[in-house]
Amino acid sequence: MTFEPEKLGRSRSDLAEALRTQRRGAGRTQTWLARRCNMSQTKVSNIESGRLAPSLVDVELILEALGTDEASAAGILSLAATAATEWQDDWSSRRRGLDKKQNELARMEAASTVFRFFLLSMVTGLLATPEYVRASIADVPGDQSKTIAKKLERQRVLHDSSKMFTFLLTEQAVRWPLLPPAGMAVQLDRLASVSRIPQVRLGVIPLSGHIPERPLNTFTVYDRRLATVETGTGALIFRDRKNVAAYLHDFDVYERYAVFGEECRELLSEWSMAFTRQRG
Repeated sequence: MTFEPEKLGRSRSDLAEALRTQRRGAGRTQTWLARRCNMSQTKVSNIESGRLAPSLVDVELILEALGTDEASAAGILSLAATAATEWQDDWSSRRRGLDKKQNELARMEAASTVFRFFLLSMVTGLLATPEYVRASIADVPGDQSKTIAKKLERQRVLHDSSKMFTFLLTEQAVRWPLLPPAGMAVQLDRLASVSRIPQVRLGVIPLSGHIPERPLNTFTVYDRRLATVETGTGALIFRDRKNVAAYLHDFDVYERYAVFGEECRELLSEWSMAFTRQRG
């Protein structure tokens, strides 16, 4: 599927129209289709009006029930995959205000229970010191005090015992010198401290030995229903189960190379001391 961000916003209405057209062409009612697909009539109605974005499983069930031909089904499934993907570009986020983005992330965190973070190049806000947070948005013009405050406020979710977090950080993410040496030493000590929170598993992937993998992006998986993937200019949000499953698989692969617990904290302490010696 060719990635065209401008199409993502229109795809849900296009999908709704395509499914509605298929049903009417087959001479079936919404009630009949709902029974065949084990859905409520309200759900079918909401899908056909564009108020509800169906999963690919929903679309597959509908097309099978309607006896849609293979070529038409392929086109509609492609449209469904696009409808399940959202693009958030950095420029728009900055124009709206990065504090609004923090509100969105807080809502996603409140609605989720199991979190998996793969951090390729830097530390995420949930794990960051105030100084690191400030440095991470230093290139954004204007007063960022509200954004910084909200980033730090979001860290309270780590102490919610009803949730479970796994953070995988590459050695590069941990040691990238976003701050002067003294600040980096404090940041690494913060990581070691967070790793002791009962509902947090924090692992580091050392850049040693043989790692026959090619990670390209930082990503986060929320439960098993949504994945966000960061790029240089924005973020993709995937709700399609196949895409989410692909990132869950990648996370499992990278997790095999990570060290946790005391072994992880020993590495963090060693790297923190290296920054401390630089300061001296």
